[in-house]
Amino acid sequence: MTALRSERDGAILRVTLARPERRNAFDAALIAELTEAFSADAVGDARAVVLSGEGPSFCAGADVEWQRSSIDLSYEENVEDATRLLRMLEAIDECPAPVVCRVHGFALGGGSGLVACCDAVVAAPDATFGFTEAKLGIIPAVISPFVLAKIGSKARRLFATGERFGAETALGIGLVDEVSDEPDAVVERLVAELLTSGPLAAREAKRLVLRPPAREDLPALAARMRTSEEGQEGLRAFLEKRSAEGGWGVFAPRD
Repeated sequence: MTALRSERDGAILRVTLARPERRNAFDAALIAELTEAFSADAVGDARAVVLSGEGPSFCAGADVEWQRSSIDLSYEENVEDATRLLRMLEAIDECPAPVVCRVHGFALGGGSGLVACCDAVVAAPDATFGFTEAKLGIIPAVISPFVLAKIGSKARRLFATGERFGAETALGIGLVDEVSDEPDAVVERLVAELLTSGPLAAREAKRLVLRPPAREDLPALAARMRTSEEGQEGLRAFLEKRSAEGGWGVFAPRD
């Protein structure tokens, strides 16, 4: 029985954690399915990916039974287990299309790590976050590169205390981009905005943040995009006050 739903909705790929009875907690199967769902081949030419969770929570971290089984693993087996989790987080972080995340209920431990891998995050007011690993005598090592990229030194307290915190605190430290009583509406607004960006430009803009080029390479990158087919069409469409071919651009219709 699959732990994940991955559905193409026009130009949007919607990926939904589907273990509501376990609050969408990670186990080996879910980790493998998420890694595959966010691969370049699976994403294809999608303009955006929406990540959400079914049921009362987004993702409550590691599944209890999965954690119990890890107690008996050797050091080498634990390294392999953690590496699979790292590969999953890398797949989401480096997903070629921008990823919009909708969070509600619990997003704890690895669930907060998932959030940190996304490009735009919308939280419901009831969302509860926490890097809770220290409470179990372990540390958030695997998720740390993605979390530190998002919240920086704020992690010093939160990693050590393992305390839970709400949506407004998550907003204040930069883990979340927006808190709303209508998170679905905000997610769809963000998706609509992404669809008015050039398909290649949106992907290249994400890459620019994740892998900043050397300063001396920036003029060539700007020139490459300006002289590209998409860049030429976008600039002409703007000057002619029309939508670009394909329906995107400054003058594209918005819902």
